[in-house]
Amino acid sequence: MKLSLYYKLLIFHIVLAILVFVFKPFALAYFMFITVFFSYRIFMASKKYKSFYVLVACAYIVGIEVFLRMNGGTIFYEASKYVVILFVLMGMFSNGISRSAFVYIVYMLLLIPGVFVSISEMGFETDIRRAVAFNLSGPVCLGLSAMFCFKRNISFKQLKVILIALVLPLVSMAVYLILYAPNLEEVVTSTNSNFAASGGFGPNQVATVLGLGIFVLSAKFFMSRENVFHRTIDLFLLGLLGFRALVTFSRGGVLTAVIMIFAFVGLYYLKVNLKTKFRIKFSLILFVLIGLGTWFVGSIETRGFLDKRYANEDAAGREKEDITTGRADLLAFELGTFLEHPFLGLGVGKVKDERLKETGVEAASHNEMSRIVAEHGMLGIIAFLILLVTPLSYRLNNKRNVLFYSFYLFWLLTINHSAMRIAAPAFIYGLCLLNITYDKTPVHRKQALSKR
Repeated sequence: MKLSLYYKLLIFHIVLAILVFVFKPFALAYFMFITVFFSYRIFMASKKYKSFYVLVACAYIVGIEVFLRMNGGTIFYEASKYVVILFVLMGMFSNGISRSAFVYIVYMLLLIPGVFVSISEMGFETDIRRAVAFNLSGPVCLGLSAMFCFKRNISFKQLKVILIALVLPLVSMAVYLILYAPNLEEVVTSTNSNFAASGGFGPNQVATVLGLGIFVLSAKFFMSRENVFHRTIDLFLLGLLGFRALVTFSRGGVLTAVIMIFAFVGLYYLKVNLKTKFRIKFSLILFVLIGLGTWFVGSIETRGFLDKRYANEDAAGREKEDITTGRADLLAFELGTFLEHPFLGLGVGKVKDERLKETGVEAASHNEMSRIVAEHGMLGIIAFLILLVTPLSYRLNNKRNVLFYSFYLFWLLTINHSAMRIAAPAFIYGLCLLNITYDKTPVHRKQALSKR
């Protein structure tokens, strides 16, 4: 049996995980290779397909970002966001943007005063790099991704390829996590977020991208009309990513994935015919069984700690006082900072320093909504309202994107539990704004004549 390109790429990404595990510097070499490779493909693509190649390239970078970060595979921490920015700029210079997309220029301009406030407080040399590179790389990545995607035509078939490009490197991550921590009983000793089970990296970021992969595979499974073999492979990969996401003990990414899946299945079910509705019901039974099985294995492998984590209990089974694991305190501090500096805010990157000065605790924000308000003041509120309202306004007149609400919810929920540390919420937000086209069923000449 001939292997399709999809399965060849799956095998390649399994091998990639092994190579990076055995020889860590390979991660940086691979990052350089894919940056050059995708830049070349975008540059050489015809105008008709350039937008598609840009989105495929961005999706792949988003999918591989955390895997490369955990292995020192980027030149600097925010490099993946800058690569996404590079790709969308290449697409914009070639294919232009919609006039309506200029609202996102306004969004980005509203963030500039916060940079000057920060510089005036702390000095140019010590502050500008952190202010732009760390705190504004995510918002700028989002603004440019949104500008590029707004009302851009992409076929549904192309969108499915884009999402496959995103999920392939997540398979590499899942395989790497197995190699890094094959025996979970040795590394899971409490109900706290587990760095060892997350490849030695931030569990929040790992669970977030794995959750995104869970959603993509779930959507692919529910929409699939392929044979049993192909669907079984999808279910296996779904179980693998789901298991590794659960055992990070970071709940945000997993719960976000579940909400996205519910939003998609509900909307998809309402749009399809009776025959497809029946297939969805059958698929849902299989999906739930796989989900329960994955949870059961996770519970056994973690000796019940997984159950306690999601019940908000500590290792001894006592209920924890703060279900937000400190996020509520960070949120309250940032909202309090806004009340003290309501007009222009405290300045980009200043909230973390202010928190350290006042409480002695150095902690980065987990909530992009409160951070943008605290650091940019009233201008931040206006900027966030642009992000919040524009996709919903666009949706009123364009309801073709069956994945719209899932993408929108991923962005909104992720920036509330993980801010914009990674490029994923910025890029996925952009996908909300695409104009999805569908292939029309060809009408044969006989059918056309019979209707006359």
